[in-house]
Amino acid sequence: MSSLFARLKNGLSRSRDGLAQILPSRDIEALSEENWMDIEDGLIMADCGAGLAASLVSKARKRRGASVEVLKESMLSMMSESAPVPVPDTGPFVLLVVGVNGTGKTTTIGKLATMYRQQGKSVLVGAGDTFRAAAVEQLAVWVDRAGADIVRQHEGADPASVAFDTVQRGQARGYDVVIVDTAGRVQTDKGLMDELAKVRRVISKAYPDAPHEVWQVVDGGTGQNAVMQVEKFHEVAGTSGLIVTKLDGSGKGGIVLQLADTFGLPIRYVGVGETLEDLMPFDAEDFVKGLLPDQLEP
Repeated sequence: MSSLFARLKNGLSRSRDGLAQILPSRDIEALSEENWMDIEDGLIMADCGAGLAASLVSKARKRRGASVEVLKESMLSMMSESAPVPVPDTGPFVLLVVGVNGTGKTTTIGKLATMYRQQGKSVLVGAGDTFRAAAVEQLAVWVDRAGADIVRQHEGADPASVAFDTVQRGQARGYDVVIVDTAGRVQTDKGLMDELAKVRRVISKAYPDAPHEVWQVVDGGTGQNAVMQVEKFHEVAGTSGLIVTKLDGSGKGGIVLQLADTFGLPIRYVGVGETLEDLMPFDAEDFVKGLLPDQLEP
C-alpha cells in the first residue's frame, strides 16, 4: 500500500466505518435483496444522494455476476478524467480559486502554492479576499512559507483590482503560476456573485487566455449544500474543477461521487487532513477503494 493511498484511506475512515456498520459481511458471492438494500442505504448515509445510490445499485444488480466489484466499476465509470493540469512553458498558468467561507479555501491556496514551488515553479498569489483581514494575513503566512510572492492591497479594496494587478504582474515578471484568491461568497447573495463574475471578466482583460482553470473548494462535510454551491459557482464563474476538503472530518465521503455525477467536473484534489501532504491529487480508483469497507474486498 502506497503512503499516498494509506493517507487517503485513513482520511476516509469515518465514511468507511459508517458504511461498514450496515453493509454485508465479506461473503459477496450471493448478495441478497436485503444486502443490496443495505448497500443502497449505506451510500445514502455517506451522502452519495438517494438518486445516485439507487442508480448505482440498480446498474450493479443488472450486470452479469452482480457483486460489489461491479458496483465499484460503476462508480469509477462516472468519474471524469482528473489527470494533473500541466503548467504551460510560456506565459503564466492563471488559476482562479473560488468558494464560500469555511471551506478551507485560503489554506488550500497555500498548499497549492507550496506544491507548485516544490515543483520548481515561480508562484504569485493575489490576495483577493479583501473583505476579511484575517484571510489576507493567513494567506500571506502560507505564501511566505511556500517561498512564493503575494499581491495585496488595503482591507476592503476592490477584489477585481487585486486580480487585475496580480495577473499583470505575473505576466510582466514571468511567473510560472498565478493563483488568484477570491472573497468567500455565499452562493445565494446575488451582489457577491456578480462581483465574482466581474473578477473573472477583469482577469480575461488582463490576459485574454485567462483564467486557464477555475477551481472551486468545497467542504465535503456540508452535504447537499455543497451541491447547491457548485451549481451556482459553475454558472457564474465557469468552474472547471473541484477540490473537496475536510473529508476526514465527517462520514460524508460519498459527496464526491454525487458531485462528480451531477456536474461531470473533474475532482482535482481532495483534502483529508491539515498537513500539506493531506491535500492530494484525486485518484478515482484509490478513492473508491478507500471509501468502501475492507469487508467488501473480494
